[in-house]
Amino acid sequence: MEYRFSIFLKFIVLLCFLNLTKTDAQILSDTTSIKLIKTGIDCIYNRQFNAANEIYVKINQMYPENPVVIFFRGMMTYWENYPLLPGSAVSSSFEKEMRTCIELSGEKIKAKDKAEYLLANLCARGILITYYSNNELSSNVFHLAAGTYHNIRRSFSYTSDNSDFYFFTGLYNYYREAYPKAHPAYKPLVFLFPKGNRERGLKELQISASNSLLLKAESYSILSYIFMSYENDYLKAFYYSRNLHELYPANLEFLAEYIKNLILIRHYDEADDLIKSSLNSESNPYYKAQVSVFNGLIKEKKFHQYTLANEFYNLGIKELSVFGAFGNEYAAYAYFGLSRISELNGDRAKRKVYRKKALEKADIKKINFDE
Repeated sequence: MEYRFSIFLKFIVLLCFLNLTKTDAQILSDTTSIKLIKTGIDCIYNRQFNAANEIYVKINQMYPENPVVIFFRGMMTYWENYPLLPGSAVSSSFEKEMRTCIELSGEKIKAKDKAEYLLANLCARGILITYYSNNELSSNVFHLAAGTYHNIRRSFSYTSDNSDFYFFTGLYNYYREAYPKAHPAYKPLVFLFPKGNRERGLKELQISASNSLLLKAESYSILSYIFMSYENDYLKAFYYSRNLHELYPANLEFLAEYIKNLILIRHYDEADDLIKSSLNSESNPYYKAQVSVFNGLIKEKKFHQYTLANEFYNLGIKELSVFGAFGNEYAAYAYFGLSRISELNGDRAKRKVYRKKALEKADIKKINFDE
């Protein structure tokens, strides 16, 4: 499954905090808890986990065992241990937190049908599907998704003129049309859903990026991804990846996307400077592996130092191997690079082998850095 196809449901992660003052549920009608949650989300995205945990303690004291609070705890677990892998020390506690949230909020939905519990339920489903999807646990994805669509449809009853909701409508309008074109195998499935509008979807996502209060980060993230991966407009993607990095400079996932974008538009010096300033002995191992691939690209593309590039690519592949399916995207970039270098060396057999491996691992095959 595509590494970031889960973004289609990832919008749910913050949806429970939208339109907060118009529901009658406990937490979402409390202005104090609203402010705490908003601040807490920013802390989580910017990897300020001590501050986020202090906020968690406060809201848990105010609303113990509330599904929204349980979700907040799970969100901290997810980002503090990013990339979260199956079998890791905290993966079982993360799944338990999300499933507890789903169970408790599901019971409340049946009893009172309140927006708070409906949206908490969707939040937990969304981030859990993201976790399963990123790790290619397809059976878990389909099992969980089967019970999600009905609640998504129910969420339409809570829409308003709030700009944050342009994120949701834009995401649906764009992906409903763009995804099956990029992945023809899904064409029979999408006919079960109402048609979208690709252009309108982009415009709505851009409105969300400009005007939303709570989904700005998600809007920047998906627009950066769409323009890089589907529209192949790297300059437009750059606007969003740069702003996202500036919003959350400590978030290594957002930083890696920004560096990748810089390399795609051939701003090698700036990418190299960012790598050098961000990498240290305490850096996340996954980010270090990404950096090895970036270094390979810079050595190959800017300096034409193919032996060094070859070494960095192989190092990156080795470092990424411990992350399983999660590392496939960047491993594909490394294999594409090895294929190009093999061709330059006149080794057509290796070129074909590496190219085949790259295509097997790549979700968006157009991002190969060949040009």
